[in-house]
Amino acid sequence: MHMRRTGAVLSIAAMAAGLAACGGGEQTYATVADKITGGGTVVVGTKWDQPSLGLKMGNEPEGFDVDVAKAVLKEVNGGKDVKIEWKESASSNREPFLQNGTVDIVFATYSITEERKGKVTFGGPYVIAHQDVMVRKDDTSINSPQDLKGKKICKASGSNSYKRITDPPPDGQLDIDATTVDAANYSECVQKLTGSNLDAVTTDDLILAGFAKQAGGNFKVLGQGFTDEKYGIGLKKGDKKTCEAVNKAVATLWSNGTMKTLLDKWFGGIQGLKLSETAPPAEGCA
Repeated sequence: MHMRRTGAVLSIAAMAAGLAACGGGEQTYATVADKITGGGTVVVGTKWDQPSLGLKMGNEPEGFDVDVAKAVLKEVNGGKDVKIEWKESASSNREPFLQNGTVDIVFATYSITEERKGKVTFGGPYVIAHQDVMVRKDDTSINSPQDLKGKKICKASGSNSYKRITDPPPDGQLDIDATTVDAANYSECVQKLTGSNLDAVTTDDLILAGFAKQAGGNFKVLGQGFTDEKYGIGLKKGDKKTCEAVNKAVATLWSNGTMKTLLDKWFGGIQGLKLSETAPPAEGCA
């Protein structure tokens, strides 16, 4: 009898440890999908410093990733609005925030990579961006990514975009001898470019397009994307149920035209920018 009770207690303790606290509060949920459908407040990590993607305006961020997050969660919840708490998630803290439960889910220009798959379960991708280069509008010395040889490029904390320029495959792309300049985030990169402390900022074209639009013509994007950056939905490692639910939601949002509407809303008419026209294939929820 004593042994059976001990086993039961251990089983209950293990189950409790396995539940995702998902942003705090008394109620716990086994997965983020359960939290969404159970009426809990979902803590969503987004960028707060990227124009047109995730930019803090007043009490909440706004942008493409923010709108996609709202639409995906609503679709998972059967078309009903979901209570959301927004949490700033910079490139450097997306994985820790998911691992320690600071956020439940991340929509933050989060490119799916093999290295990150070891730490995060990714839903999506919901869109494919392409790494490009942004320079000052009067700079005629940089006309292609290959022209970055010997130039100063930004190294934003937590981002691997600079490696696409400086490293060879498989982790990099172009294997070009460029000088990297550290920055806390891409907002600081753009400030350094404005102040001539950099020659170029290179990252996803959607990120660059947002900054170029905000700057009102002071920068130009080359329009020569050279990678495919698959924007994923970050989840705590192992949350397969939520991954499958958000993948289904993304497919629906592409098929009903919502994703195209949101892309046009935030990025339509930006010169040199080629927007996705069709749903990218899901990566799977391993």
